[in-house]
Amino acid sequence: MKLTLDGIKDRQAWEKAGIKLPGYDVEAVSKKAKDAPGWVHFGIGNIFRVFIGGIADGLLEEGVLDRGITCVETFDYDVLDKIYKPYDNLSLSVILHGDGTREYKVMGALAEAVKAQSPDPEQWNRLKEIFKAKSLQLVSFTITEKGYALQKADGSWFPFVEADINNGPDRATGAMAVLTAMLYERYKAGKYPIALVSMDNCSKNGAKLRESVLTMTEEWKKHGFVEQDFMDYVSDESIVAFPWTMIDKITPRPSEQIAADLEAIGVEDMQPVITGKKTYIAPFVNAEKPQYLVIEDSFPNGRPALEKGFGVYMADRETVNLSERMKVTVCLNPVHSATGPLGVVQGYELFAHMLNTNEDMMKMARMIAYDEGLPVVPNPGILSPQAFVDELFHDRFPNEYLGDTNMRLSVDVSQMVGIRFGETIKAYVKRFGDASRLTAIPLGIAGWLRYMLGVDDEGNTYELAPDPMNEEIQEQFKDIVVGKPETFTNQLKSILSNERLFFTDLYKDGVGEKIETMFREMLAGPGAVKATIHKYVNQ
Repeated sequence: MKLTLDGIKDRQAWEKAGIKLPGYDVEAVSKKAKDAPGWVHFGIGNIFRVFIGGIADGLLEEGVLDRGITCVETFDYDVLDKIYKPYDNLSLSVILHGDGTREYKVMGALAEAVKAQSPDPEQWNRLKEIFKAKSLQLVSFTITEKGYALQKADGSWFPFVEADINNGPDRATGAMAVLTAMLYERYKAGKYPIALVSMDNCSKNGAKLRESVLTMTEEWKKHGFVEQDFMDYVSDESIVAFPWTMIDKITPRPSEQIAADLEAIGVEDMQPVITGKKTYIAPFVNAEKPQYLVIEDSFPNGRPALEKGFGVYMADRETVNLSERMKVTVCLNPVHSATGPLGVVQGYELFAHMLNTNEDMMKMARMIAYDEGLPVVPNPGILSPQAFVDELFHDRFPNEYLGDTNMRLSVDVSQMVGIRFGETIKAYVKRFGDASRLTAIPLGIAGWLRYMLGVDDEGNTYELAPDPMNEEIQEQFKDIVVGKPETFTNQLKSILSNERLFFTDLYKDGVGEKIETMFREMLAGPGAVKATIHKYVNQ
């Protein structure tokens, strides 16, 4: 069985293997999307295909959506060449339950795949055509938080952003420049309305996206590439809206075991690939069943019936913000970012296995969510923070069948610490005057910085997960030697006081020195990390 349009015509073989096929005409919904695009998505990796693509697949099955999603990649073009084109844009969803059972479903909601590659006239002009279409209602994004970043921690432009500013719309390369260039095409075509919907895991994601688009527009206006009228167009949220969202679905890297199992039941060519840009991807996507997507209902050009999708809630901005704060700053992501890097340092590959077998790590995780987070998180109303955390610790975190790795949870942590830890720290300062009563969150920050040394708790080296600050931090830490705490002097000062990273100065908040103390204790020698964790979670 081949995962292609021709291959799925043999319905009997797929159904005999326990794999559901689309109940709609894949080619028809793809053609309609190409002729009159309605929904475009930037960042077409795993979470998009299983979650956003899965929502569209469900709406197509129900008959409330009549066209697929146009898929745009701005960063890793290998994804199109290796995962989209060979499989006719089909995707295989593998939902992993905690009891070991699986649900298989072929999804055909991904209608067209385009490379946002300005040097390629065919692809670039096709992208312009898509954005000129009056039918286009929304563009959604899963490009990770760093996809919106225009500046380094010191406030200077990233080199590619500076090049985009100087080169103008028709030579754009970065995601924000590409998007702004396409909005300029839409503006010239008729000033058509549109919603730009960030679905990335960051606080006030719609505001971040808007700020980046307005910044790029302003810089191009300064350089004479665009006019004030275009600035007015993208600034008017009644025409170009930037709805806020909260998204939640644990989606690990593709499992080689699942690939082997799929091939054993007759599905060909299922092996994962690692692209040149270190994207871990496969023809299938494995993920958990639970999912939550809370979306601000602000769509100036109309929208699909998103509220009919599994796990989707339409709400106002304040409800979205509270839901996001609940999940990203308290309940889920801080646990991942605090314990994942420490899991790498202690030699645990799988996150769930670590929590299920290491009592101290489970205590630390529960302290972050229950003891330190829940007391300061507001209730969004549509979701209960207590019930959300209970589901995480009873059902989601312990699910070893997910195969989620600590190394995946260590990707880009520098871009997330301000949201995942800074918000709770600021809440404690507001309520208590400082955040000195916190223990597990400072321990997690110290653990992340200890992880950045690239040396495990037994003294062995490892390769760091991708992070834009890896080189910068490792350069700052070059004189620190594990086993020699005296080599640690003041190397953390510039990091812990950096308000661009944490959105606050951790020394002024009363936790900077505590983090330094924990970090120093983790340097004592073999087993020092484990011992430090044990000490602080059992005080």
